[in-house]
Amino acid sequence: MRFFAAVCALAMAAVWAGPADAEDDPPFLTLYGGASDIFDDQTAAMFGVEYRTDFKDLILTPMVGGFVTTDGSLYGYGGVYVDFFFGRRVVFRPSFAVGAYEDGDGKDLGGVLEFRSAVALDWRFDDRSRLGIEFTHISNASIYDSNPGMETLTVNYSIPLDALY
Repeated sequence: MRFFAAVCALAMAAVWAGPADAEDDPPFLTLYGGASDIFDDQTAAMFGVEYRTDFKDLILTPMVGGFVTTDGSLYGYGGVYVDFFFGRRVVFRPSFAVGAYEDGDGKDLGGVLEFRSAVALDWRFDDRSRLGIEFTHISNASIYDSNPGMETLTVNYSIPLDALY
């Protein structure tokens, strides 16, 4: 959690050199895949989907998503993110979410209620689609007796929904 707070503080302190049309970004459907529990002995492949709205009236933008792992873990979440643009192409995206976790045959995170903090670095193409990498930390913030936490590393592809219709 301290790592996420430090990254967010650095991003907010950075000079925002974003494109003028950043506020006009459409909603995105993001597909991602990678590995869960990358720093422990229960690493599994994971696949997920995320919907990011185009609601830009506040600094933070809503999102919902979920993933499944090859060992049967499931996680559904809702939260917020913010995009920091560095030029027209590079997008730094911290996010925070809360969700429900089922461990299946995967890692026991201590309970159902779990918090997700993430940082992503994306490359923005001319059609506004994005390709990036994301690091997440999921834990229950010690609201249960056990709080082992889990880190994931994924590759993401974000498709502008206006391109689909």
